[in-house]
Amino acid sequence: MRRGIVAILRGLRPEEAVEIGSVIYEAGIEAIEVPLNSPDPFRSIEALVQALPAEALIGGGTVLRAEDVDRLKDVGGRLLVSPNIQAEVMMRATDLGLVTLPGVFTPTEAFQALRLGASALKFFPASVLGPSGIAAMKAVLPKEALVGVVGGVSDMDFAAYAKVGVRTFGLGSSLFKPGMGVDGVSQRAIAAADAWDRVFCAPDV
Repeated sequence: MRRGIVAILRGLRPEEAVEIGSVIYEAGIEAIEVPLNSPDPFRSIEALVQALPAEALIGGGTVLRAEDVDRLKDVGGRLLVSPNIQAEVMMRATDLGLVTLPGVFTPTEAFQALRLGASALKFFPASVLGPSGIAAMKAVLPKEALVGVVGGVSDMDFAAYAKVGVRTFGLGSSLFKPGMGVDGVSQRAIAAADAWDRVFCAPDV
């Protein structure tokens, strides 16, 4: 991805999926997650996959069951995000070639996720750990482990996490809330992409 931002569209309705997803992608955010506790999530995911360019990384979040991994793959999803680590979910997703971001909170969970083939680690809820907590855990993780933060994080936090080597962020309510209009989502997405660029594309970063 050009930018390390995943848009979390919890509560997205299928009838608004393409319009909302399009303005987010046009703003420069290429990864979009529809949590499975949203209304008819697989229909929204399928609509996004069909409407957006192939480069877009579309998938499901809050994936808790192995059977949902198959459904996600069937509708064209390539990204799987979960709040926890379920071995059967991770193994099925790996078998199907999905990009996986399981939620972790401790070093034990982080190493378990890596052993199960996680593409990246999703520290959640990141607002509880903070940059200092995540920095302490990164010190014992393999240097090649990719780390993202989700939960209570907005574009206002990019600089603080950048100082401890985090470049990937899941943005939920700071980017989208059910009932928001397309223009509001577009403005927030543009602001988030601009904020990421200011932090990570500056000459001294």
